[in-house]
Amino acid sequence: MNVILASTLLVAFAEIGDKTMLLAIILAARFRAPWQIIAGIFAATIVNHALAAWAGAEIAGLLDGYWFRLAVAIGFLAMAAWTLVPDAMDDDANDKPARFGVFLTTTIAYFAAEMGDKTQIATIALGARYHAVSLVAIGTTLGMMIANVPAVFVGDRITRIIPLKWMRIAAALIFLALGILAIRDLLV
Repeated sequence: MNVILASTLLVAFAEIGDKTMLLAIILAARFRAPWQIIAGIFAATIVNHALAAWAGAEIAGLLDGYWFRLAVAIGFLAMAAWTLVPDAMDDDANDKPARFGVFLTTTIAYFAAEMGDKTQIATIALGARYHAVSLVAIGTTLGMMIANVPAVFVGDRITRIIPLKWMRIAAALIFLALGILAIRDLLV
């Protein structure tokens, strides 16, 4: 499986219904400045996911061995289960004014929301699995943009076409497949 394609598909599906996708919808409804919001999402994601992919590759490089590869495989399986759990947004963040402008507000909000998020953890795991920081960061950022750009433009109309439940199931199946492939690699 191509690293960029695997990373893109995994994150695009995992992002559907995620708190950062809900954040995109909220920001779009609040500011009505889609291109500034999209630019902020891109800026936050490329930095966050490049750091996450690098961290995964470095950790894997330091801890390369059977047990670490098993932990990564189990991590993918755990992500499959976690993806099936819907996210909820805190309403507290929505009441604050955008004193730094739409772009900077979006960038900061997205960067913070991605910390410890399932797509960031998936990026760390992908970095550990593939040892290709730039390819993983490109793929995961592309996946985030594929999921979030439509959210900025059409918001909640997306969920009328494709239920979030089915998107979470698709993401879980991708994580499951990656986990099984990683376990298979350990056994071969």
